[in-house]
Amino acid sequence: MALLVCLTLFIGLRDQVGGDWMNYLPAVEREAGEPFAEIFQQDETGYVLLNWFGANWGGGVFLVNTVCGLIFTLGLVQFCRAQPRPWLALTIAFPYLVIVVAMGYTRQSVAIGLECLALLALERDRLLWFLGWIALAATFHKTALVLLLLSAFTLNSNLRFGQVLRLGLVAAAGYGLFSSMLATSVESFQSGYLDAEYESQGALIRVVLCLLPALAFLLARRRFGLTPRAMRIWTLLSFAAVLAAIGLATIASSTAVDRLALYLIPLQLFVGSRLPDTRLFGISPGIWNQLLVGLSLAVLLVWLFFAAHSSAWLPYRNLLLPF
Repeated sequence: MALLVCLTLFIGLRDQVGGDWMNYLPAVEREAGEPFAEIFQQDETGYVLLNWFGANWGGGVFLVNTVCGLIFTLGLVQFCRAQPRPWLALTIAFPYLVIVVAMGYTRQSVAIGLECLALLALERDRLLWFLGWIALAATFHKTALVLLLLSAFTLNSNLRFGQVLRLGLVAAAGYGLFSSMLATSVESFQSGYLDAEYESQGALIRVVLCLLPALAFLLARRRFGLTPRAMRIWTLLSFAAVLAAIGLATIASSTAVDRLALYLIPLQLFVGSRLPDTRLFGISPGIWNQLLVGLSLAVLLVWLFFAAHSSAWLPYRNLLLPF
């Protein structure tokens, strides 16, 4: 509980911290005085709803960020607790997922936090919970709907009647969510990301950070001791990381690849927390722990000193700090 509260306040009460800080302020201001019913006529209604409360009930962007930080932290902490080394998973998450994503890409960070809950549900064969978490994630960032493919591709190859029903449910849910949330945005997504050929600085590093655990998993996946369902889920995500690396080299817009690749970050936590037990390359668990902690520190330092926009996070300010 203490960790949940501390991380939520660390993320949610930040003040003028994050590369998109100035972009989120107008989102709150636009909702001031707007009728409540208008919320449901806009895209990504979950985030719009929070902005409406922040603008009309008080709290402004700090209320929005705190609630978003709480949702993200709930998903992250639950996901880390489900791993064999929770603190190692959280250490791996901190440099980029917590600092950069949660305090920079607010809407997508909520979607990733809910993705963590969805992945746990899918591993436990709770399909309806999985679909519910993804649907909720899409109300903050519509690109989360791409994760619906996981539930379809992780079905058993022996399609019995129950499996066919599940596939039909996934297809119906996917079609419904796509029609209601994403269909009207496909053209703007294409023109805004693909046709415009936007370049996302740091995309290569972010994709590589997902590619490395993906390759480690594919190389030694039999050593991870996973259930067949979990094996299918994480194998698919690992192949997705490989495809993201290929896409980065072949697709004109690195931003499009980068934004979708953010949903692969849980792969870093999942593989990293289990990698010591595999003794990959003959390295002992203790040494693996040290290497992974050292790598996390290196990622943080490289980002702080060399990232083009890290200055937007510095100095860190918080409403609870007197300075």
